[in-house]
Amino acid sequence: MLVYDITKQQTFDHVARWLEELRGHVDKNITIMLVGNKSDLGTLRAVPTEDTKEFAQRESLFFMETSALESINVEPTFLSSSSLLKGTKLVVPGQEPIPVGGYNCCKYS
Repeated sequence: MLVYDITKQQTFDHVARWLEELRGHVDKNITIMLVGNKSDLGTLRAVPTEDTKEFAQRESLFFMETSALESINVEPTFLSSSSLLKGTKLVVPGQEPIPVGGYNCCKYS
Protein backbone atom coordinates (compact mmCIF):
# COMPACT_ATOMS: atom_id res chain seq x y z
CA MET A 1 0.00 0.00 0.00
CA LEU A 2 1.15 3.46 -0.89
CA VAL A 3 -0.61 6.02 1.31
CA TYR A 4 -0.78 9.76 0.71
CA ASP A 5 -2.60 12.60 2.47
CA ILE A 6 -5.43 14.04 0.34
CA THR A 7 -4.93 17.43 2.05
CA LYS A 8 -1.26 17.74 1.05
CA GLN A 9 -0.40 17.78 -2.65
CA GLN A 10 3.27 17.21 -1.81
CA THR A 11 2.51 13.72 -0.46
CA PHE A 12 0.78 12.77 -3.71
CA ASP A 13 3.63 14.28 -5.72
CA HIS A 14 5.96 11.73 -4.07
CA VAL A 15 3.80 8.72 -4.98
CA ALA A 16 5.37 8.26 -8.43
CA ARG A 17 8.87 8.08 -6.89
CA TRP A 18 7.69 5.73 -4.12
CA LEU A 19 6.06 3.52 -6.75
CA GLU A 20 9.24 3.44 -8.82
CA GLU A 21 11.32 2.50 -5.76
CA LEU A 22 8.81 -0.14 -4.73
CA ARG A 23 8.69 -1.73 -8.16
CA GLY A 24 12.49 -1.72 -8.28
CA HIS A 25 12.76 -3.81 -5.11
CA VAL A 26 9.88 -6.28 -5.18
CA ASP A 27 8.53 -9.15 -7.22
CA LYS A 28 6.77 -7.95 -10.39
CA ASN A 29 3.63 -9.92 -9.48
CA ILE A 30 2.70 -8.01 -6.34
CA THR A 31 -0.55 -6.09 -6.05
CA ILE A 32 -0.14 -2.42 -5.17
CA MET A 33 -2.91 -0.32 -3.69
CA LEU A 34 -2.90 3.48 -3.67
CA VAL A 35 -4.69 4.86 -0.61
CA GLY A 36 -5.69 8.48 -0.10
CA ASN A 37 -6.08 9.12 3.62
CA LYS A 38 -7.97 11.87 5.49
CA SER A 39 -11.10 11.72 3.35
CA ASP A 40 -12.93 13.18 6.35
CA LEU A 41 -11.20 16.49 5.57
CA GLY A 42 -12.87 16.97 2.20
CA THR A 43 -13.03 20.74 2.61
CA LEU A 44 -9.23 20.81 2.87
CA ARG A 45 -8.70 18.50 -0.12
CA ALA A 46 -5.63 19.42 -2.17
CA VAL A 47 -5.45 16.29 -4.33
CA PRO A 48 -8.44 15.85 -6.68
CA THR A 49 -9.89 12.34 -6.63
CA GLU A 50 -10.07 12.29 -10.44
CA ASP A 51 -6.31 12.95 -10.74
CA THR A 52 -5.61 10.10 -8.38
CA LYS A 53 -7.99 7.73 -10.16
CA GLU A 54 -6.32 8.52 -13.49
CA PHE A 55 -2.85 7.94 -12.02
CA ALA A 56 -3.96 4.65 -10.42
CA GLN A 57 -5.51 3.44 -13.66
CA ARG A 58 -2.45 4.40 -15.70
CA GLU A 59 -0.14 2.59 -13.27
CA SER A 60 -2.45 -0.45 -12.79
CA LEU A 61 -2.98 0.26 -9.09
CA PHE A 62 -6.04 -0.39 -6.99
CA PHE A 63 -7.31 2.84 -5.46
CA MET A 64 -9.34 3.76 -2.39
CA GLU A 65 -9.81 6.77 -0.14
CA THR A 66 -9.98 6.35 3.62
CA SER A 67 -10.28 8.22 6.88
CA ALA A 68 -8.28 6.68 9.68
CA LEU A 69 -9.77 9.22 12.09
CA GLU A 70 -13.37 8.23 11.34
CA SER A 71 -12.60 4.61 10.36
CA ILE A 72 -14.03 5.13 6.88
CA ASN A 73 -12.94 2.44 4.39
CA VAL A 74 -10.02 1.36 6.60
CA GLU A 75 -11.24 -2.18 7.16
CA PRO A 76 -12.50 -2.57 3.57
CA THR A 77 -9.09 -1.43 2.33
CA PHE A 78 -7.34 -4.23 4.21
CA LEU A 79 -10.04 -6.75 3.35
CA SER A 80 -9.94 -5.91 -0.35
CA SER A 81 -6.14 -6.08 -0.40
CA SER A 82 -6.24 -9.50 1.25
CA SER A 83 -8.95 -10.70 -1.15
CA LEU A 84 -6.69 -9.72 -4.04
CA LEU A 85 -4.27 -12.31 -2.69
CA LYS A 86 -6.78 -15.18 -2.49
CA GLY A 87 -5.28 -18.19 -4.18
CA THR A 88 -1.84 -16.61 -4.12
CA LYS A 89 0.82 -18.57 -2.31
CA LEU A 90 3.36 -16.36 -0.58
CA VAL A 91 6.55 -18.03 0.57
CA VAL A 92 8.91 -16.08 2.78
CA PRO A 93 12.51 -17.28 2.37
CA GLY A 94 13.54 -19.32 5.39
CA GLN A 95 9.90 -20.00 6.29
CA GLU A 96 8.97 -22.49 3.57
CA PRO A 97 6.02 -24.68 4.58
CA ILE A 98 6.61 -28.30 5.54
CA PRO A 99 5.28 -30.58 2.79
CA VAL A 100 2.05 -32.46 3.51
CA GLY A 101 3.02 -35.71 5.21
CA GLY A 102 6.12 -34.15 6.77
CA TYR A 103 9.69 -34.88 5.82
CA ASN A 104 10.69 -38.36 4.68
CA CYS A 105 14.39 -38.02 5.50
CA CYS A 106 14.49 -40.72 8.10
CA LYS A 107 11.91 -43.16 6.80
CA TYR A 108 13.11 -46.76 6.31
CA SER A 109 11.82 -48.91 3.45
